Amino acid sequence: MSAQRAITQAEASPQALQDALQGALQRALQGALQGALQEAPQEAQKDPSHEARDEARDEIRHDAPDGLPDTTSHPAPATAPQRRISLGSLLAATARRHPDRIAVVDPADKPDWSDRPAITWTYAAAAEIVERLARGLRSWRLPPGSRIGLCLPGSAESALAILAVEAAGHVACLLPVSWDEERLLAAAQGVALSAVLTQARVGSAAPAQRLCNVAARYFGLRYLAAFGPDVPDGVINLDRFVLDGPAGEPAEPAPASAGIVSFVGGDPERPVYRSGESVVAAAAAHLVAMRVAPGERILSLIGPHDLRGLATGLAAALVAGASLETMPLFDGAAFAAALRRPEPTHLVAPAFLEKNLAGRDLPADLRSVALIHRAPTRLPGRSRAAGRPQSLRLETVIDTVVFDETALLSGRRGTAADISLVLGKPERLSLPASLMALRHEADGRLAFRGQACAATTLQRGSRPAAPDGSWQETFYAPVLFAGLATAIEAVERSEPAVLPEIFAPA
Repeated sequence: MSAQRAITQAEASPQALQDALQGALQRALQGALQGALQEAPQEAQKDPSHEARDEARDEIRHDAPDGLPDTTSHPAPATAPQRRISLGSLLAATARRHPDRIAVVDPADKPDWSDRPAITWTYAAAAEIVERLARGLRSWRLPPGSRIGLCLPGSAESALAILAVEAAGHVACLLPVSWDEERLLAAAQGVALSAVLTQARVGSAAPAQRLCNVAARYFGLRYLAAFGPDVPDGVINLDRFVLDGPAGEPAEPAPASAGIVSFVGGDPERPVYRSGESVVAAAAAHLVAMRVAPGERILSLIGPHDLRGLATGLAAALVAGASLETMPLFDGAAFAAALRRPEPTHLVAPAFLEKNLAGRDLPADLRSVALIHRAPTRLPGRSRAAGRPQSLRLETVIDTVVFDETALLSGRRGTAADISLVLGKPERLSLPASLMALRHEADGRLAFRGQACAATTLQRGSRPAAPDGSWQETFYAPVLFAGLATAIEAVERSEPAVLPEIFAPA
């Protein structure tokens, strides 16, 4: 049984879900999709909707975690390279089996705010462009694991750039395109960026020119490249770079993924590092609630600038073998037109949009809506029924709460996995503990542990430290009423009392 099949069985009882995920999802994520359950049903093996995930499982291996046996049935020769699971490996697996499946869709109004055409990329085309861009990045004189900033609006270029930086063996640092020069400079200095990929125009803004000013003030920025047109002088034109750059097979195997850096609350002084495996794990944990079938569409109103946008958008689409359509600049008419497009769709939207969608007739092809909350926040009531005021006329509504850049917790509203129930009693979380575990600390604050929450504070000038598997405390605690969480509030960590000085200084 593949990881994808385990995810699509998420409506099963908690115990059945636990068993399925323990056998399939845990192996898939911690063993790089290396081991399938030995007694998989024959019909599952013949299901073409899971072929890409099964191929990834068979072809991508990585070292077993410390203390766990290697469950690979047919070990590779000692000389075979050990590759860890990554977003790019999932893209490549689907591209091989389903090359014509849609991977990334640009919004129809993209030419209006970027002077760039709106393109629909198949998995095969996306994989080719990612590889060409990655070859070019590997040709730069940068050591493996260098930190490359991505200041892009969230369209197809963002997805391709994230995957290319990963394929080149560097760390992708997600820089919100809304940041001004001072915040970009603070992030570049704090993270020690070696290069930045950006875009010439986003609406009335000119990110490439803004970053030219940053480069003039921070000499550690060795390369600055932008998608055109009208790329400023001295900036590498990524369009020409991709088309005319290095071609052919690389002389050496692609380096391993070096991970991703995001910023807590959009604060350039608070960078957080997360491995590629942790990003995939966070997306898979989210997909347990928001079941997306291969070939379906994720329509996201949240850009890939942090954990919430990446795990619920690009990473979720690649894990599921689905397509991703984003809307970097929200326009009501364009959103309505995209939502009405006749294809199975899963909407990802900020939680505040629920009141705008409540009471409206939603398209029949809309399979689910994921409402993204940022802690601290008030939680919706569990008893909202379709057709009543302040409710969505849809059977499947997912509430997703993001706890800074530490964890992303999703649950289907009105079920046993409802966020209000899980936060009230963490033992209700029906996920393998190795993937995500949750508990209340003595002072009521929430703490997370597991691969989906494996993030660590990034220190300038040093290699990211691997999370040690300990509990990661947050600054948030649930507000409980009758065993249910009605809100999540911020709680300041108590500091030990300062003992008075007994002796005065000399």
